[in-house]
Amino acid sequence: MPLPAVVPAPAAIEQATGAPFRLDASTRIEGEADAASALSALLEARTGLAPATGGDGAVIALRIEGGGPAESYALTADEASVTVTGADAAGLFYGVQTLGQLLARDGDAWVVPAVSIEDAPRFAYRGVMLDVARHFHPVETVKAYIGHAASLKLNALHLHLSDDQGWRIELHSRPELTALASSTAVGGDPGGFYTKDDYREIVEYAASRHMIVVPEIDMPSHTHAIGLAYPELAEEPVITDPMRETAAATGGALPESGTPYLGIEVGFSSLKIHDEATYDFAADVFGELAGMTPGPYLHLGGDEAHGTAEEDFALFVSRVSTIIADLGKTPVAWHEAGDAGGLAGATVGQYWGYVTPTDGMDDRARGFVSNGGQLILSPADAIYLDMKYPTGPDLGLSWANGPTSVQRAYDWEPSTVIPGIDDADILGVEAPLWSETLRSLDDIETMAFPRIAAAAEAAWSPATGASDLRTWESFRARVGALGPLWTSLGIGFHPSGEIDWATE
Repeated sequence: MPLPAVVPAPAAIEQATGAPFRLDASTRIEGEADAASALSALLEARTGLAPATGGDGAVIALRIEGGGPAESYALTADEASVTVTGADAAGLFYGVQTLGQLLARDGDAWVVPAVSIEDAPRFAYRGVMLDVARHFHPVETVKAYIGHAASLKLNALHLHLSDDQGWRIELHSRPELTALASSTAVGGDPGGFYTKDDYREIVEYAASRHMIVVPEIDMPSHTHAIGLAYPELAEEPVITDPMRETAAATGGALPESGTPYLGIEVGFSSLKIHDEATYDFAADVFGELAGMTPGPYLHLGGDEAHGTAEEDFALFVSRVSTIIADLGKTPVAWHEAGDAGGLAGATVGQYWGYVTPTDGMDDRARGFVSNGGQLILSPADAIYLDMKYPTGPDLGLSWANGPTSVQRAYDWEPSTVIPGIDDADILGVEAPLWSETLRSLDDIETMAFPRIAAAAEAAWSPATGASDLRTWESFRARVGALGPLWTSLGIGFHPSGEIDWATE
């Protein structure tokens, strides 16, 4: 018998002998209330069965017993019962997600196969990024994405809250940002922003799914929108010949100071590096965000500062990372900042280069480790979820060696991307989703699923080669088996022809 399909692949799974556990109207859930509520909702969505509140039916027991690794769980199922035991509340929640994947039809009935699982994450940080700056996405869309990502044991939502096209978060210290810089998006689409109450709702919903929120305010480039609100902080756009050629070919407008930017070119904007008012601004922004964000990380961006001199860029990221560290938070920056002298100690670097590094990107990434920090790996040619599929919808971009197949999203190993960097230097894995072409939840889910599952497996599961399950052939079979579950949960995944999708 093949092993039950679980994604991401667990650390250890064994098919047990004996009959499966059968669910019916008398099945009871006992144990931790939050996990019981999550499982009850999952069972009803998947099977239509509502667990009993009493009686003598067969039991699904949900427990927390300390002592194991953080976020770990054990699951056992036999004919008589199912038991999920978490080392902590997060581990129990992840065990519940695995149980949801184990549910299978047996004729007109629903069963859980006899199985034993011992599972724990490989990396502490397992993230997704959602760009709400290029196109704004409302609270309900963000919450839906959180819920679907958490079902794959992802535990961090990186929100890209600012860019050239718009500013998306209300700050009382700087009200002009939302008043003057939030109303537009790529292509002239409507903008928007999150009020402080909206942001609190996102943070609290994420916490209920054992996810942290990592807010990003990108600077010193990607800051044209800031210049709409505070023109005295912004340099004139640096227009290059390639930008002029692109604008001429596409009919797009070049960026102009004081005018909203609706295109997708990057790197032309910069804050004024040698003006103390710039650092007062950064202190206000990150100070208020720190008070709104219970998670440990604040992301300062730092990518694609093509219009900023190298020594000015180094000065800027040094000062802003120190501002964040002095707030008691851990700074995060894109890999370009890794060779900046004076970077705050233990700053985390986020690598967005290719699986095979180019142009010295790996050298800059290693700089974070030399500085006492760790790395988040987001190789663009593997797990940038906005890259086009080889065949599929007319969505996404293709600059990262795209289009990107599901197999390419899977066939990479975190420990081999950057020479000299091993698991101890890697905080985790994050799959970014940029929104230049994405306007709706349907667009988001189509581009993310199933490739987000490949990123989740790289983040959670044993290293490539350390388990018989960590192969493309195993993954494509396991993720294909999740099609009916994803459909029942309302996830509008792309039915890639690379996968043999199961049907009920």
